[in-house]
Amino acid sequence: MCLSPPYFCLMSIVDNKKAFHDYFIEERFEAGMALEGWEVKSIRAGRVQLKEAYVIVRKGEVFLFGAHISALPTASTHVSPDSVRTRKLLLRAEEIKKLIGKVERSGYTLVPLNLHYQRGRIKCEIGLVKGKKQHDKRDTERARDAQREIAKVMKQNRR
Repeated sequence: MCLSPPYFCLMSIVDNKKAFHDYFIEERFEAGMALEGWEVKSIRAGRVQLKEAYVIVRKGEVFLFGAHISALPTASTHVSPDSVRTRKLLLRAEEIKKLIGKVERSGYTLVPLNLHYQRGRIKCEIGLVKGKKQHDKRDTERARDAQREIAKVMKQNRR
């Protein structure tokens, strides 16, 4: 729950946990999404999945591929919904130029990190990422376990 005015709240809809496991996140960008009405209703109902989704830049525009939005039976009676259609992401021109430079020259990848509401609009947070090697994933897991153990001991010592 958010106690500040609604235009400051970020309510998360869905997170891409696989992205945090598989990649080092260098930078984050917030993008609007060009959606159809039935997609908005489905997202508000929580019927969206980002697990296999990825972002590409084509002809100076940014697109979201592979995001699965399941159609609601009541909201999509008059249209034929395509649950994994390509959706356009809306970014500023200077952000798109920066992304193009990083992806083409530096070997970065673009991955959707989460979907959230901001001021009543659905936004997609995309990350400029580099892939983790298997040993990096194991190191991250070990560090997370160590932090968990430290927190557990600290909690016991407070009592």
